[in-house]
Amino acid sequence: MTPALLDRRSLFGAALTLVTLPAGAAESLKPEVDAAIREQIGGVAATEGGIALRAPETAENGAFVPVTVSVHTAMTGGDRCRAIHLFATNNPTPGIASYSFGAGIARAEVSARVRLAEGQTLLAYAVMADGSVRRAAARIAVTTGGCLT
Repeated sequence: MTPALLDRRSLFGAALTLVTLPAGAAESLKPEVDAAIREQIGGVAATEGGIALRAPETAENGAFVPVTVSVHTAMTGGDRCRAIHLFATNNPTPGIASYSFGAGIARAEVSARVRLAEGQTLLAYAVMADGSVRRAAARIAVTTGGCLT
């Protein structure tokens, strides 16, 4: 097969790769969003999986968008979530919430209502006790913005 020609299997594989990318993975982050994330998690490379971000696909009012983040962990020893950080890629201030968990917490899960200026990607990062970072993303469409710039 020459490089210019694609068979059905190659084309299907490429399409499957694009479909399975997490929301927001294909878009580059604004410098201020990247800086806010680095401020919270440092230079650690985040891995996908082990964290669930539940949010509506469309929010009628950006002033209060319900969001739930849960980290799949036993919350014992090195398999413990120390913090969850939420970022909104198009808000005037990207860092919208940070939660810390002590040793006595049985489950790493938070629910909140966040403000979103417009349709955008919401990013959740979980910092684990062993220093690893997990990441999840959700694209949310907003019909009426909740932030004034």
